[in-house]
Amino acid sequence: MASAPLELMAVVTGRAVPIESVPDPAFAEKMVGDGIAIEPEASTITAPCDGRVVQVHRSRHAYGIRASTGAQVLVHVGLDTVELKGDGFRPRVQEGQEVKAGQPLVEFDRAVLSRRGVSQLTLVVVENMDEHPVTWRAAPGAALRGGADRILRLGGAVEVEPPAAPVPGPRAEGRAVVKHAEGLHARPAALVADAARRFRSAVEVRFSDRAANARSPIALMSLCTAAGDEVEVVATGPDAEAARDAVVRALEQVVAQAAHPPAAAQAQAAPGPSPGSSALGGVVASAGVAVGETFHLRWEAPQAPELGRGEGLERADLERALREVAADIEAAVARAQQRRTVEEVAILEAHRALIEDPELFGRAAALVAAGKGAAWAFAAVVREQCAVLQASGSALLAERVADLRDLSRQVVARIMGRPPVVPELPARALLLAEDLSPGELALLDRSRLAGIVTQLGGPTAHVAIVARSQQIPALVAVGPGLRAVPDGQLAVLDAERGVLDWRPSAAALEAAGARMAQADARRQEASRSAGAPAVTRDGVRVEVAANVSRPDEAAAAGGKGADAVGLLRTELIFAERETAPTEEEQRAAYQAVVDALGGRTVIIRTLDVGADKQLAYLPQAHEENPALGLRGVRLSLARPELLAEQLRACLRVRPLSLVRLMLPMVTDLEDVLRAREVLRAEASRLGVPPPQLGVMVETPAAALLADQLAPEVDFLSLGTNDLTQYTLAMDRTNASVAARLDDLHPAVLRLVAQAAAGAARHGKWIGVCGGLASDPLAVPLLLGMGVTELSVGPGAVAEVKELVRRLDRRTCAELAQRAQALPSAAAVRELVRTSLAGLWPPTS
Repeated sequence: MASAPLELMAVVTGRAVPIESVPDPAFAEKMVGDGIAIEPEASTITAPCDGRVVQVHRSRHAYGIRASTGAQVLVHVGLDTVELKGDGFRPRVQEGQEVKAGQPLVEFDRAVLSRRGVSQLTLVVVENMDEHPVTWRAAPGAALRGGADRILRLGGAVEVEPPAAPVPGPRAEGRAVVKHAEGLHARPAALVADAARRFRSAVEVRFSDRAANARSPIALMSLCTAAGDEVEVVATGPDAEAARDAVVRALEQVVAQAAHPPAAAQAQAAPGPSPGSSALGGVVASAGVAVGETFHLRWEAPQAPELGRGEGLERADLERALREVAADIEAAVARAQQRRTVEEVAILEAHRALIEDPELFGRAAALVAAGKGAAWAFAAVVREQCAVLQASGSALLAERVADLRDLSRQVVARIMGRPPVVPELPARALLLAEDLSPGELALLDRSRLAGIVTQLGGPTAHVAIVARSQQIPALVAVGPGLRAVPDGQLAVLDAERGVLDWRPSAAALEAAGARMAQADARRQEASRSAGAPAVTRDGVRVEVAANVSRPDEAAAAGGKGADAVGLLRTELIFAERETAPTEEEQRAAYQAVVDALGGRTVIIRTLDVGADKQLAYLPQAHEENPALGLRGVRLSLARPELLAEQLRACLRVRPLSLVRLMLPMVTDLEDVLRAREVLRAEASRLGVPPPQLGVMVETPAAALLADQLAPEVDFLSLGTNDLTQYTLAMDRTNASVAARLDDLHPAVLRLVAQAAAGAARHGKWIGVCGGLASDPLAVPLLLGMGVTELSVGPGAVAEVKELVRRLDRRTCAELAQRAQALPSAAAVRELVRTSLAGLWPPTS
């Protein structure tokens, strides 16, 4: 149903700026919506129309207003002001409040924004622009009076049908604390939706004054929750209590995050290029160097007719297209499973949840019922959802826009009977794109792909994760300057220093080629000798083992030269299920890993959950700081029956002589003595000798007390990921401190050295199973401090072995001493990089 036209008033005195001129592609390209910007000359921002305040962003810089016509109007003060976290803003309204045009929304301190180098450009954007098109706007440069002059006129709107009524039946209510890092982004939202779909009852998740259908990942993402937020869960229907409990568990269960690049690379972009330079800086998403031909990825976007041919025909086309795209995703999942790319499988499964989202279908079907064409309707609904995610203030949610736009492109192409035309890449393509989704990447010929550069995105975007898993050099967040790079240009992508040079000199091309040839030669040489022992030049044997979670990973590690499994993570056996695995299920899983290694030892880490890893069937009380709470061995000792069952399963593996056990998150000797007592009791009950027992050194306490722990255990293994975050008091899931969270910080190195000395004092070996073991710049330091075992990802085994063979233990010891005396991690990295020059090609 069409509504009366709506006029929006200037929200502040100033000059009109076309939205296309805003120096932010999310606004300039109308991904958030259509509208206008104002360069303010005052500091009070007022409401552009009568309506209800439906959103006040937590950083107080953005306000959503729903007009009586249904128009969703976003007032956004400044660019990048979300980073101020509310500093300089004083709201004058709150969510749920009715406002009149010209009523103050917020006052901002212009001096604060100026001092912080943040643009004050203020935007008024119509988020649901497809239903409320802009039919008139103020002229560029026009002088505007706040609250007095018109800036936009909106046309009529299509009224979308309300959501379906709740399922009749009993009602069950509950509360949950969102445990997922970064809140309900794509994969956690898909997990919750999957839990809700298993029941007949309707389930709603409520946060603040917003509510979302629990079966809809997109609606859940649009709640814009953060880790630690408390939400309400309301279920109605015949199995309401069970549905409520399942959704609560899913909300509080943490999805394992895919591996990220080294912290320093995550947040560090290269300095901006100088004027006239052909170098563009960005954020490293997947390290490496590539030389290739620039190629802009441009998908053909067929123009979908707005008017439909009748509800029956259009609805049938929509349902058919969704089925076909879902089948395409299923096929992509199968291909990823064959390649054993675990990260890509998880991402594609999240895409499958999006294409099955009932909110997307329901809202598109409502537009079809109102006379719109199926392709036009689906594209309009996706654009609206993209705008919500872009305006959320969450970088992680904004990164999901590429995924949604990819799905929209596929569905529209299917409806219109025009399957996507896959661009033909040049022989060695440096793929340039505004953004890229794994679905788009999956369609391309990867044998012709040398590297990836995107204007948008971030290091946690799905395509970044896939690029890392497949070792494709990738640079993201390069900015709009990428559009100016011509096609067919021979360019150098340095995804170690964070630079794309699209007009390189002959010397730069030669240097890049030499680095690539050196890296290839290193990989080939390492691969040829992967099965040989890793012995330093002065005769010290170093065991290079692998970190694995499944039997197929163990088999792959063995084939790549791993001497053993230095860390078998048992969490996967316990995760993503409604009940705990039985003792026999555990035994079979551990036996399969031992069998896959063909006679090499396996170190099985006991269950390491808690903090950022929760189990649905093992509920824990809410913890204000779960990283410092009941996790690792603490949880196992608090649930002795769970520990005893896991130990029995390990003790039943044959041959038991190949099994080692390791306790996570040990703090002091009491943890070891209590766990060892349970182990001895279970071994006695089964009539077998207890296997070797070790501890993970991942707390500063364990590192400082290593000389007390060593006499009571058989070995120690450093978990440097947690050790670093606890030592530096920086949360490793917090992007704002990611650039400073570096395992090579001198404080961390001193703890490693103390732990190694404590182990050596009692003749016990010490290894490293954290991320530091795979870092070429860390390996000589670890060897120099007395480490004799490195457990790494299966793909890194051969190269780590080759590096060890080039080192001298005495020289490494001198280097480690010098490193511990330096003031910063950056200084340590520069020291080692310089020392390795000519011996080993350094990484970023």
